[in-house]
Amino acid sequence: MPVHKRIHSLRQKYRLKRELGLLQVTLYGVGVILGAGIYALIGVGAGIAGNALWIAFGISAVIAGFTALSYAELSSMFPRSAAEYVYTHKAFGKKTLAFVVSWLMVITGIVASATVALGFGGYLEALLGFGTPLVFAAALIAILSIVNWRGIRLSAQFNNIASLLETLGLVIVVLVGVWLFSTVHPTVDIFEMPIGAGFGGILTATALIFFAFIGFEEVVNISEETKNPRKTIPRALLISLLISTILYILVSLSAVYAVGWQALSASPAPLATVVRTVWGVAGGQLLAIIALFATANTVLISMITMSRIIYGMGRQNSMPAICARVGKRRTPYVAIAVVGLLSLAMLSLGGIKTIALLTDLGIFVVYLFVNLSLIWLRYKKPLVRRPFRSPINIGRFPLLAGFGVAASGLMLLYFEPMLLVLEAAVMAIGVGIYFFVRRS
Repeated sequence: MPVHKRIHSLRQKYRLKRELGLLQVTLYGVGVILGAGIYALIGVGAGIAGNALWIAFGISAVIAGFTALSYAELSSMFPRSAAEYVYTHKAFGKKTLAFVVSWLMVITGIVASATVALGFGGYLEALLGFGTPLVFAAALIAILSIVNWRGIRLSAQFNNIASLLETLGLVIVVLVGVWLFSTVHPTVDIFEMPIGAGFGGILTATALIFFAFIGFEEVVNISEETKNPRKTIPRALLISLLISTILYILVSLSAVYAVGWQALSASPAPLATVVRTVWGVAGGQLLAIIALFATANTVLISMITMSRIIYGMGRQNSMPAICARVGKRRTPYVAIAVVGLLSLAMLSLGGIKTIALLTDLGIFVVYLFVNLSLIWLRYKKPLVRRPFRSPINIGRFPLLAGFGVAASGLMLLYFEPMLLVLEAAVMAIGVGIYFFVRRS
């Protein structure tokens, strides 16, 4: 076989199948953003920021928006899997740095998947009245690994259904707030906070509930399975973030109008508590069922994304080459198996608050480097084609990316020192793995 045909054959062997259009990718983004974070963390966030929780959601949206615009431009330049690795490597030319950034994405995603799976197990146990969250969580991860292996189309179909259901759940919460506001006229101070919280409390809540926004960046990692990704990915990313932001702020306002921050923070199922105020027990059970779909969908999308990152890193020779293998179903089956097994191993970790903070901490570090990558590439590679360009620039300097760097760096100050130490340890482990792979 001629050399050029052999090269083409190898490229086809390792190429993913393009299945997704704008609507599917947008639903994908909405589905992963409107996941377990809002259903599980709104109560914990209310305990920190009080009725002013909606402000924390607004600040989170602004921080996410800065970085989303950077992702949008970078994805239009380099529409590939393992996006964070590609962006960082293209900008700084340092494979070690690129690996560490991608490693943080993988670990935070896997840990978050395991934690959300435990949340699914807790909801299911409460509804069925038997079983244990750990067993249900392990079963969910195993089933979703099979769904992931079956192909992106099946995964997208499940995501479309789950996205619509979890969005419906949030719309129901908003309607509860609208009904109470128009009929009961509750007197609620939407700026009321726990004693001593102040604006620092809002920023602390922002560091926690940012978990609810995580996911928009995962859209770029399905670029190789998207039709016309240079235009589709940026549009879908920004549309999904806008839809999610509007729903989050309306939900947080409705929730405090319905029950107040004290009841929200005391409830293990805060949104079910909100709906129960109008629809009774049946309404609460309905929200609990919807929460099952929300948590399952979050786990599925996260597992899809992490497997694609590992697949992309395998192609970049930063992970063992076996991770880049694609099976007959045109899915990266080795990377899928790795993510599934690691997610199962992570089920023994702690509660959702600690894991959410660890996840957010890792994500803010990643966002810091993504924004820096865009700034650097504006000067390093100014002539590279950019179908989408981040707005508001001073010469070549992308001002919003600069705000993204500052915001991500500022948020790192609102994490406990022990969490920073743990994150540093995770990064050190990643560096060790990288050099082991490179030498072997």
